[in-house]
Amino acid sequence: METKPITKYVAELVGTFCLVLFGCGAAVIAGANAEGIAPSGIGLLGISLAFGVSVVVMAYTIGPISGCHINPAISISMLAAGKLSFKDCIGYVISQCIGAVCASGILYLLLSGKPGFSMGEYALGANGWGETYLGKYSTQSAFIAETVFTFLFLIVIYGTTSKRANPAMAGLAIGLSLTLIHLVVIPITGTSVNPARSLGPALFAGGKALSQLWLFIVAPILGGLLAAGFWKGILETKDAA
Repeated sequence: METKPITKYVAELVGTFCLVLFGCGAAVIAGANAEGIAPSGIGLLGISLAFGVSVVVMAYTIGPISGCHINPAISISMLAAGKLSFKDCIGYVISQCIGAVCASGILYLLLSGKPGFSMGEYALGANGWGETYLGKYSTQSAFIAETVFTFLFLIVIYGTTSKRANPAMAGLAIGLSLTLIHLVVIPITGTSVNPARSLGPALFAGGKALSQLWLFIVAPILGGLLAAGFWKGILETKDAA
């Protein structure tokens, strides 16, 4: 029986909500200061695992319903690769963005209950770069990191969900790859590789986080499109029956 479109869209909303709530929540509540700038507490590994494990959990929860994209860069890449319809792509992206914004709102409500809390420049785990952000990396470094690591993330997704792959292991492999990505990219941009994940916190943080949001939309989508072309043009031929 075919899953109704609205059911898939709700699943994507819930999945993205959980990714942002668990991932950014781990960063700003258990792993960073109130502004979400300096990782401490559970540390870099803990924050990376929070994002990666969130994807694993959601993959096995909503994967059978929607495919568990929970990331506009993935949905747009799948559209370019001919694996998702235009209608579903629009529905997925809108649902993912709503889920991310709702999760960020919940995080704000939680953090606002802490004595002395104030919204910093990059509050709620917002992504960024530059002299006032984590490792003080340049715009060029941030753009390259977000593009390249989104590309690699999508290659893992295409490979682990291909015909010859073991579908039971796909969620685990994808979640572990996201963990590895966070271990490298957090000091550079806080790690996005997901426009919806960046949108939610930026809308609440405003200021620099919102002004830099463009990079976390453009670079991941570019990386996803490059991955679609690379997979369809080079690697998918090896998956032919």
